Parts: sequence; C-alpha cells; structure tokens
Amino acid sequence: MPAERALLDDGRWHWQHGPIDIVVQAEGDAAVLAEAHEAAWQRFAVVLDELVGELRLLRQPVSAGQSMHGPIAQRMWRACADASGAAGSAFITPMAAVAGSVAQELIAFYRRPGIRRAWVNNGGDIALHLAPGESARVGLFADLARFDPLTHRGPLQTDGQFEVQAESPVRGIATSGWRGRSFSLGIADSVTVLAASASQADAAATLIANAVDVQDDGIRRLPANECKDDSDLGNIPVTVDVAPLAPTQVQHALAAGVLQARALQDAGLVWAVALVCQGQWRIVQPLSSAIQGDHAESPPRTFTQDHAVGSVFA
Repeated sequence: MPAERALLDDGRWHWQHGPIDIVVQAEGDAAVLAEAHEAAWQRFAVVLDELVGELRLLRQPVSAGQSMHGPIAQRMWRACADASGAAGSAFITPMAAVAGSVAQELIAFYRRPGIRRAWVNNGGDIALHLAPGESARVGLFADLARFDPLTHRGPLQTDGQFEVQAESPVRGIATSGWRGRSFSLGIADSVTVLAASASQADAAATLIANAVDVQDDGIRRLPANECKDDSDLGNIPVTVDVAPLAPTQVQHALAAGVLQARALQDAGLVWAVALVCQGQWRIVQPLSSAIQGDHAESPPRTFTQDHAVGSVFA
C-alpha cells in the first residue's frame, strides 16, 4: 500500500504509511510552505521501504556494532549507541529511536528562509524547527490510560505544558512508557525527554522509562516475543500490567529513573526530563538552571491536572 496524505481542517497535514503515522504543521510564507511540504512528502513516501530494507540489522542490539546504510538507519543507530554508552552499556536496539529519527529526517525540509516554525509529530515523538525569536508550546499528556479516543470530545486537557524557545538547544521531544506504542521494561506511565534532536530524545526516553522500575508482585511481565512475535526485544520480559503500588514503591522506581536521566544529561544527550508514575512525578531540570552546576530536581509531589492546551502534544 502506498503512502497516503490528507490535509486537515486547521492546515496540518496527516501522512501515513504502514505503521508510520505523522502530523505536520508549519507556519510562514505560503509559497515556501508549499515547497517544503511537497519536498517532505516526497521523502516520506519512500521512508518505510528504506527502513524495511535494513530491518534485520535495526532489530539487533547496538552492541553488535552493525553498519547501517540509509541516513535514517544511521541516525537511529548512533542515537541508541550513544545513549547505551552513557547508560552503562544498557540494552537497546536502533528501533528504539525510529519514530524520532523519521521525524528528524522530515523536519530538515522546513529549515529554510520564510518558515517561522514547524513541527513533525510522529506519534508523540516530535522534531521542531524554530526560527530566531520563535517558540512552541508543548502540552504533556502523562497517562494514556485516561484517554479513550472513542469517547473523547473537545480540546484535549493536558496534565502540564512547557515552552520551547528558539534560543534553547531543544529541537526534539519524545515520550516513552509502558502504555505506549512500544514495549517498555519499566513501569513509568510516561517519560518525556527534551533533547537537541528527536532521535536523541527518542533513544533517551526509552532507556529512562526502562529504568523507572521496582520489584513488586503487582507488576506483570511477559517475554516480548510472546506479545509480538517479531519484537526486536526477543524474549526479554516487558511490562504488560501494573497494579496500584505503594507510594514508597513508586518513589523508588522514579528515583531509579532520575539516576538514568542524570547519567544521560551528564553525557550531553538530554536537556530536561519529566518522569510520571501513578500520580507522582519528577522533573530533571536543565543543568544550566541548576545552582552551582548541580542537578536540579523538583521535589516529589502529586501530578495535578493543568487544563491549558499546547500547540503540539507529547
């Protein structure tokens, strides 16, 4: 089946090809936007076939040191290899960065004079273009268990939001968790990472979400290949259900995730991280905002709903 595209009512584009489902929005000169959209669409139309051609290698652990050929596959491998190294050789395959790497490939077509800002949202993994002086407001929806697409009506109420300004180094945002599209080894409802690129954010979000974990009888796991026979995780146990846990257990799990986030931050691979698990959250602030260069972390508190709506959603 070929790639399909549809222009949405608000001027956004919806592009889909197999499992790749993308929403693109951009603002600027109409003629320049039309050229950028068409160029990005032509690239998108061949991305899936390109990745399928290297799928066997992309499903291998980065520790295998395989050589990729296509630019997206190379970006996936590099992002995951860097993240794995910073996380103490943690297990990861290049597939952990596929969504962010595809978004990053497409956003390049919008980095041209005449376009003020643009974002490519690949299932919550987002690549940004911001011209000088521009910004994007991002809404964070922390727990997919609360969202039912069959009954939802009206604007989506976010749990919180943040603003990315052109002056910051952030151009990629990604979210991972055990309820997401991909399997997770941990129990985080969501881990949202802000990084210099969407591929870096995607790989880091996977590893940090994996680290948000604790041993508890209320956590149910199954081998990944029993949940999906072609999973790149093989027989590694992945989380399939998490019962309500004692608050102290959630605190321990989040603390483990924060340690992983700090290791990746020290390596320059993430800028900031938001971790959410069963109503508790932690924020690992940018190092530049920490006192005397130390890590800044918000104190533990219950995640409260913020009804403000962002421009894009993670």
